[in-house]
Formats: sequence, C-alpha cells, structure tokens
Amino acid sequence: LAQQFDDSKWTDQGGCSSRSVKEWSPGDVRAWAESIGGIPENVVNSFEENEITGRELLALGIGGLKSIGVKRAGTVYLLVDEIKKLKKLTLIEHSPYCFGKILDYLRLKQLYSKGLLSEELALPTICDSQKNRFEKVVKYYFPGDSAYFILG
Repeated sequence: LAQQFDDSKWTDQGGCSSRSVKEWSPGDVRAWAESIGGIPENVVNSFEENEITGRELLALGIGGLKSIGVKRAGTVYLLVDEIKKLKKLTLIEHSPYCFGKILDYLRLKQLYSKGLLSEELALPTICDSQKNRFEKVVKYYFPGDSAYFILG
C-alpha cells in the first residue's frame, strides 16, 4: 500500500511515450522476463529469440510457453502467474503519466480551495497519445459523477 502512495512513482510522469504492455517490443518483453526473479537466462533469451511482442506475451498460456522452449514446470507456472498479473494491469494500467496529472490537478485544486491560488485552474492538459488512457484511469478511480471533477 505504501508503494501506491509513494509520490516519486506517480510524479515521475514518464512523458507521453509510456506504452502499454500490448505495445511492447521483443526487447521490452525480454526486459520484463529479466525482471522476474528465478527465471533462467535461457528462458529470458527464448522470448527475444522467438520475437515475442507484448500482445503475444499476453496471449501465451502453458502450451505457448512450452512451444517457445520453456521446459521446467515451475518456470512455466511462474511465468503464467506473472502474465496473469500483466493482464490485470492492462485492464487499468497504473500509468505514472496519468497519476501524475491527477495528483498535480488535485493538489492545485486544494490550494485554490484554501485561497492560496488566485486563479481557478483549468482541467489537466493531456497529450493526445494518453487521452484514452487518462480517461479510463480517471473513470476507474473516480466512478460516477466524481470523474467529471477531473475530466470536465
């Protein structure tokens, strides 16, 4: 829980270039596999050798992992579990860009309500490539009419 409220994670907004898992290249998939503890180097290499993209990674199951050369049952099930976690993240991605924009807006809104800002602030400015993601994140964390507080 403390990680979710660690400002350094959310205020490092990552710019407009942060990509969803579905947009990952084989190199991104390899980096993801390397970040999982206990995955042998040959398994990490097999993701890149088979040119597995993020979209393909999300589609891999037990059979798919075995077909790219993952042999050990423990490794297969560890990867299946990690892929399930990625799938959950793709439903509502924890985008540092979006959370940074939300936090900045809410902090400024609070300053305005206390009279510490002279002008009421405009709604957050979101780059075109992030608009859909931003709206999705806001509607998820601010359900119903409360989303319009941030989206306008």
